[in-house]
Amino acid sequence: QVQLVESGGGLVQAGGSLRLSCAASGTTFNLHAMGWYRQAPGKQREMVATIDIGGWIAYADSVKGRFTISIDNVKNLVYLQMNSLKPEDTAVYYCRDLQTFTWGQGTQVTVSS
Repeated sequence: QVQLVESGGGLVQAGGSLRLSCAASGTTFNLHAMGWYRQAPGKQREMVATIDIGGWIAYADSVKGRFTISIDNVKNLVYLQMNSLKPEDTAVYYCRDLQTFTWGQGTQVTVSS
């Protein structure tokens, strides 16, 4: 059974950076496509970034040039490096295994203006 645990969220000022991590058990990332999603209060959950087993990456237009998704296959971690953060990036961020459709529990990111 796949389990995902996110970490790295917190409170940061606008313009700052955070790196989120997603640790997995029950799977290895190099066999699955993975994604980061987020859900702001009162809004639907949306895709932020995805990476497939061939290394093809997609980003939401709102984060292109600021966020970077990557995988460490040795440590079995998926990262989301977030730079130049904006108040509108405030949300709960979730990691998702796109093969098993498993969600993590989420980590809160709050960007103050």
